[in-house]
Amino acid sequence: MPAAPELISPKSPRVSAARRLAKRNFRGKERLFLAEGPQAVREAAGHGQTLVELFATVDAAERYADIVGEARAAGARVHLADEDVIADISTTVTPQGLVGVCRFLDVPFEDVLAARPRLVAVLSNVRDPGNAGTVLRCADAAGADAVILTDASVDLYNPKSVRASVGSHFHLPVAVGVPVEQAVRGLKGEGVRILAADGAGEDDLDAELDKGTMGTPTAWIFGNEAWGLPEETRALADAVVRVPIHGRAESLNLATAAAVCLYASARAQRASSTR
Repeated sequence: MPAAPELISPKSPRVSAARRLAKRNFRGKERLFLAEGPQAVREAAGHGQTLVELFATVDAAERYADIVGEARAAGARVHLADEDVIADISTTVTPQGLVGVCRFLDVPFEDVLAARPRLVAVLSNVRDPGNAGTVLRCADAAGADAVILTDASVDLYNPKSVRASVGSHFHLPVAVGVPVEQAVRGLKGEGVRILAADGAGEDDLDAELDKGTMGTPTAWIFGNEAWGLPEETRALADAVVRVPIHGRAESLNLATAAAVCLYASARAQRASSTR
């Protein structure tokens, strides 16, 4: 006989505490955030002591018994909850039955530098949480060593950002709240070349690849999708690079452009290391 849910009221103190994490000020105060769905919860459970609590419907607990087991093994408190309770905590229209409460993951910028990164994505003034999460996912897929969110960028733990990263929040170091000037200065000090991605850039990505200049440690600066990078930020870079448009599209969106740039650098660095 299936177990009965222990949490059946959205007014439960545990439920109220989790629901508040949908708001940035509560996330910052508690240094906790929500991770929803089986993929994100699985990644959280496998990331040290990151997962604090797991709320699961009875059906989801049975369907994803392995994830629930991993959560318990990681020391997380597991609560079986009514579907209405999960819906109350969730920030999605169609909850998947699992919502985790996780500790913050960001690392000091100094830790990023100490690791001598070869490929970094810097998000400057990126305000859309979906874009931020998707770029984080692209950086993870391309094998980047770190992501940096400047002080003017969106909250790393916004629920839309966490969902868009599809678990990549738990895979690579992310530094937050770093002024772009400080990020550039620190990375250059470690021998990292700075490239600013801009549709009006003087340099062409294909030309950069042809010149063989992209095999060195590189950080890409990506700006706000609506208005790009300001002149003062472009001036900080060693080169301002555009992704060539070979067809008739007006432009690429931020996440697509980031994927193209990061994969180009990753390929050039792999080729350089085998020479």
